[in-house]
Amino acid sequence: MKYILLPIFSIIFLQCTIPMQSSEARITEDELLAHISYLASDELEGRKPGSAGGKQAAAYIANHFMQLGLTPLGDNGYQYFEVITSVELGPNNSLASGDITGVVGENYTPTAFSTSTTLDAPVVFAGYGFQIENDSLNWDDYANQDVNGKWVMVLRGTPENDARESKFDKYAALRRKLLVARDNGAAGVIFVSGEKFDANDELINLRIERNLSTAALPVVHIKRDLVNQLVAATGKTVTDIETQLDTDQTPSSFDTGISLAITTEIIQNEVTTQNVVALLPANDPELKDEYIVVGSHYDHLGWGGKGSGSRRPDTSAVHNGADDNASGVAAVLEIAENLALKKNGLRRNVVFVTFGAEEMGLLGSKFFTSNPLIDLKNVKQMFNLDMIGRLNPETKSLTVGGTGTAKGLEDYLKANAQDRAFNLAVTPDGYGPSDHAAFYVEDIPVLFFFTGITEEYHTPQDDVSTINFPGEKMIAEFAADLIIDMSNMDESFEFQEAGPKGPPKSGKRGKVKMGIIPDFAASNTDGFLLGGIVPGGPASSAGLLKGDVMVALEGRSVKNVYDYMGRMADVKPGQRITVEVMRGDEKIIVIVQL
Repeated sequence: MKYILLPIFSIIFLQCTIPMQSSEARITEDELLAHISYLASDELEGRKPGSAGGKQAAAYIANHFMQLGLTPLGDNGYQYFEVITSVELGPNNSLASGDITGVVGENYTPTAFSTSTTLDAPVVFAGYGFQIENDSLNWDDYANQDVNGKWVMVLRGTPENDARESKFDKYAALRRKLLVARDNGAAGVIFVSGEKFDANDELINLRIERNLSTAALPVVHIKRDLVNQLVAATGKTVTDIETQLDTDQTPSSFDTGISLAITTEIIQNEVTTQNVVALLPANDPELKDEYIVVGSHYDHLGWGGKGSGSRRPDTSAVHNGADDNASGVAAVLEIAENLALKKNGLRRNVVFVTFGAEEMGLLGSKFFTSNPLIDLKNVKQMFNLDMIGRLNPETKSLTVGGTGTAKGLEDYLKANAQDRAFNLAVTPDGYGPSDHAAFYVEDIPVLFFFTGITEEYHTPQDDVSTINFPGEKMIAEFAADLIIDMSNMDESFEFQEAGPKGPPKSGKRGKVKMGIIPDFAASNTDGFLLGGIVPGGPASSAGLLKGDVMVALEGRSVKNVYDYMGRMADVKPGQRITVEVMRGDEKIIVIVQL
């Protein structure tokens, strides 16, 4: 479904703020204030993807581009895509064993990543759900237990929950325990919290993850009191089992002697959101097929709450996101206006993109680069403006990232920053936690403008009153000057790698790297979609390609990114492993030298 995104008040507001009669549109503090005041107003309710406020923000941006005479790309200036914003319990959830029944939401719940299905099967209690064998630790909760086709019940946490660091830490994640259970043939997994792990025994929240991929089997969490009723005939309680395991630190699994009939139904609430895309065309016969992309994200956290990314997760209030990232959008709108009245002097095309769903995992920019509306091979530079409204009045430090992504780019940037009223700090890496990362992965030079994290970041206090408008004006003017200059260069900057093309791995997940970049926008893929391949890395040398879907590692199934991380935790540096991928309809098996 496509939406009409043109509220009357937005049109009126825009007509009042765009000085189309000016012979030379200047970037002004008043116009930056007008843009941010609207985008960060309570009326837009935090611009959450798919919300009315998010659509109004998109309409405001699209209308501004239209007023400037830019050429809309995509579907009349919008590039639509779907995102999952929340999950909820469906009407068909039940739990029963003999005369005992559960009450969903009170003493048990399916997890957000559970599949929706029905399973009536015996239950095996498998301790902490570990299967560990290495030089320093051996623990197998599945030894001498037949769990094939059964429910496996496991404790959350580890025998060392109170320890700051534990040898069990990397085996404690729910997804890891789920993977081990599935490998042993379990048809479903039941989690239970021991008293030491959670004295209050609160049910796991139905909270979405950045990559909400289902577990391929039913997964539920049951409170201790209900579990104690279910296994009463064994003479054991959850606290007894936890105490024994924590004291002895040896497996103690057993068949409970009961069967459980559980029906799970999880509804994923999917909404349509959009990128807003417009082209300022150039007419130079030699460079008219080349592009500069200028981007920022316009979405924010809505009303906040648990799982939203808010730093005040217990506070329900509009998160206006004035700095993050109404400031960046305002600068893009002003730069577009500035360039639109100079278009006859531009030799390269300039594409303006405001991305949706950045806060959910860079989904909008990833969707744009995976479904490009222009030829990415002809994009010569990407500018990303994200949180540029809080230039510190004392240090006046503007950080620009990505300066190492092209030969000579850093020297060029420093030369152009001379005599400006701010202090330039540079970082060479091309990958980072914002939308430029999706372009760097595609071998495009990037520049990421950023004035730093403040106490108001991701809180309801990120309001227009905190913005340093003189500072933002300087940064927007700097970026505009660079864009105009790069548009008119005879030769563009040549891309070079500057740092990894993916996020760093946590030490708890081991030190082995395959050299692949996950595609976090792919939530419905049956496997692990490779969003990119690091040149010269093990995956590249083995012949893996961007777009391959990993389905197995060392003969063991991989359903999603969590399965992949769990599998990689078991391999060692220097090991040779087999990886199975689907490339279209063809299954390919390669050997990867780690």
